Amino acid sequence: MINQNIELLFAEHLSANNHAASDYFGLIKKLVGLKNSAPPGSPDFRLASDAIAKAYGLVEDEIRTNTNPPTKELSFGTSGWRGIIGKDFSLHSVALVTQAIVAMYRELDRDDSLAAALGVRSFSEAQQRGAVVGFDNRFGGSLLAQRVIEVLTSNGIFVHYAHEATTGTLSAAVLIVKAAFSINLTPSHNPLEYAGFKFNAADAGPAASEITSRITENGRQLIAGGKAPVLAPDRSLVKQCDALACWQALVARGASLHGLDYPGIMATFHGASDCVVAVDCVHGASRVHMRSLFGDTPSERLILLRDQADPTFGGVAPEPSSQNMQQVLATLQQRPEPLKLGVIIDPDADRIRFSDGKIEIDMNLFGAMAFHYLHEKKGKRGLVAKTVATSNFANAIAKGLHEEIFEPRVGFKEFKPVIGKALVCFEESDGISVIGHTPEKDAYIGLLLALDMMLTLKKNLGDYLREIQAEYGQYYPARGGVEVSQQGKALLDTLAKLEKYAIGTVLDIGGEPKKITEVISIDGRKMILEDNSWLMIRPSGTEPKVRFYVEARSESGKDGLFAAAKGMLGEIGLL
Repeated sequence: MINQNIELLFAEHLSANNHAASDYFGLIKKLVGLKNSAPPGSPDFRLASDAIAKAYGLVEDEIRTNTNPPTKELSFGTSGWRGIIGKDFSLHSVALVTQAIVAMYRELDRDDSLAAALGVRSFSEAQQRGAVVGFDNRFGGSLLAQRVIEVLTSNGIFVHYAHEATTGTLSAAVLIVKAAFSINLTPSHNPLEYAGFKFNAADAGPAASEITSRITENGRQLIAGGKAPVLAPDRSLVKQCDALACWQALVARGASLHGLDYPGIMATFHGASDCVVAVDCVHGASRVHMRSLFGDTPSERLILLRDQADPTFGGVAPEPSSQNMQQVLATLQQRPEPLKLGVIIDPDADRIRFSDGKIEIDMNLFGAMAFHYLHEKKGKRGLVAKTVATSNFANAIAKGLHEEIFEPRVGFKEFKPVIGKALVCFEESDGISVIGHTPEKDAYIGLLLALDMMLTLKKNLGDYLREIQAEYGQYYPARGGVEVSQQGKALLDTLAKLEKYAIGTVLDIGGEPKKITEVISIDGRKMILEDNSWLMIRPSGTEPKVRFYVEARSESGKDGLFAAAKGMLGEIGLL
């Protein structure tokens, strides 16, 4: 029966000898469903697995042979360029985008306006310092990375090749080997059909907008020309790079600033019989590092979940969500150890979420806890940085500790002005870094910090959280959104009508009148109310959606804030 189903699915999704008209990932998703419904190891399971491999063989042929322009016009933002594997990401298109980056560095010799942002002064300096290149677990990552390397070395640029690695370790590698830039083939937490191309300059952080604009401009010109770059790769310019070792060296180098004694933390973990750690890699790149991260010392108290190679992610959305956290929760609940730490990490390990087996702790809460821990338990002094859409829990702590808070618009690159000054930089979408570490978000530093908290305080994260909340108050953040018909300037013009909700305006929040006491408009409109609850409305940067961010002072209060946000959109004509 399954044979017939597989044949029907291939017939439904494929067009003979026509990659462009074939929906390979629609097919793969259906085949993954068949595989998941069959008992592991059964004949049906093996048939479905073989069919998935066959479908991916067709995708590989498309990656190798497709010379058409990407189906969606190239746009290179803070998180780089993302698109569909095979349709947008092919050897041809990736070569052209890599050549666009090379062209940007060549331009330095006649126009040095980007020199400060890039961190190099000339093309020859970029050639000598070289590029760190790596990829995550996406299908075709190695193939695409090889083409990137061929283009770079054809232009005389040295390459530090990290193979499969994470965003945080590649960022660390740039700093340790003093590379000019990095190219990381990852779409982060996007679904299985996506590939991505992330660029960081010499500071190892997310690229500035003037850089991404230049890459987009150069790339579009080369794609329009359609001519593949002439390649004469030089393998002598390629050196293998251990990105995790670079990360470990960077953590050691920054220890005096952030106070995290990496070897000591790991020694304490391996010597403590009363704690257990569960890490869900969701089949991503963190699986290649995790045992080494813990010192390659076997331990039944280090439990790795979904640590097998699987570019389909088992059919789940590969993000650190509440739904995906359930396996971590269930695993910890079955363990006898009193101290429990669970984390879930996205494919390129730049996002992380936490649990102690009882509650889930997202970055809204953990980022504030991290600031409190470094300040009060490690004795460090400095401000805290958080994006404007993030919980005000950290604001309350900073006020109580008489420290400043830096609160920029959404996007990790917005922290650039306070790198080296802020004890912690974090965003509501589960990204974090600390002083003395990379300017890029990094799940591994979050894991190390959480482990140190648990082992040093000898208490679970939930207990520490409740201790801090008892002093600084309860905050209940949430987010959502709605699709809208307007986009671009028309959407921004309509959202501008929200200005009528000014300081002093009284809103109906769940039947209670609450006055707006502060408005922050650096990224959408954030309206803070008299009880320090708030709601924020901003347009999505990637979809025809308006996003809501709210924070209540009680669990039940979130519904009233969401209703008020939707009511505002109705009043200005968006709903």
